Amino acid sequence: MTRRMRSEVVGASGVRIGVRIDGDRDAPALVFVHGWAQSGRVWDPQFADPELRERFRLIAPDLRGHGDSDVPEGGYDDPRAWADDLAAVLSSAGGDAVVVGWSYGGLVITDYLRVHGTRGLAGIVFVGAITEIGKGRPGGRVGPAMAGALPAALSDDLDVALPALRSLAEGMAHRPVPGEVAQALLGASLAVPPRVRKALFRRDVDSADVLASVDVPVLVVHGTDDAVVDVTAGEYTAGKIAGASTRWWPGVGHLPFVESAREFDATLRGFAEQAFEGVLGRAER
Repeated sequence: MTRRMRSEVVGASGVRIGVRIDGDRDAPALVFVHGWAQSGRVWDPQFADPELRERFRLIAPDLRGHGDSDVPEGGYDDPRAWADDLAAVLSSAGGDAVVVGWSYGGLVITDYLRVHGTRGLAGIVFVGAITEIGKGRPGGRVGPAMAGALPAALSDDLDVALPALRSLAEGMAHRPVPGEVAQALLGASLAVPPRVRKALFRRDVDSADVLASVDVPVLVVHGTDDAVVDVTAGEYTAGKIAGASTRWWPGVGHLPFVESAREFDATLRGFAEQAFEGVLGRAER
């Protein structure tokens, strides 16, 4: 039975996390984690894919401070807060889930791994993702579009922030995307309070040991023309995780799930099916 709804879960320190749900409620779950200054709406192409909706339960939370979630004063520089927020979402999935992290969402997944390990995970997909943050961290290396937007994109002065955020939104895709998509990206960024946009960068995280300890299937997907998160960040992540699979997509930027949605969805579907088969196999042994 298909169920489309908006819901919420309670994350760290009682923060209300808005969640979008679609697909078969009895099917294994795909949990989609969006990036910095965006929302769960970025996954619209996946929620519109009938094959994904038929085979999986689709869950897309809004990170704290974003979208329909609460905007607390703190927790943005605390790995445990991010980890426990995601743990609450995963708990609602009703079983082991494949978690998909885009951009900053990859760092949120790494926070979860740091605190909770791979409990509740059938597999992980990193999409144009960072897994570290801070000066000189190879797993967090940004591209020219992000580098050019900072620090202006963090300003509370609209005249300063707006041009930077607009430039960043325009730089996300390498292939043409509909104008409404580009405008939605910009609108989502502007809807995130400046203090939250800034707080997410107030971190210094090394994840080498965390990545090396991952013991579930992992897929790293990255557009080779990503101007927001450099492709070397994806290469670093894949190199630290034993057995990680990779897909490098030439001519694709920071939005592979939009720019090449059909190929992305097929790749995700194949990976998820294998990951869930592995969970069943381990349970039967």
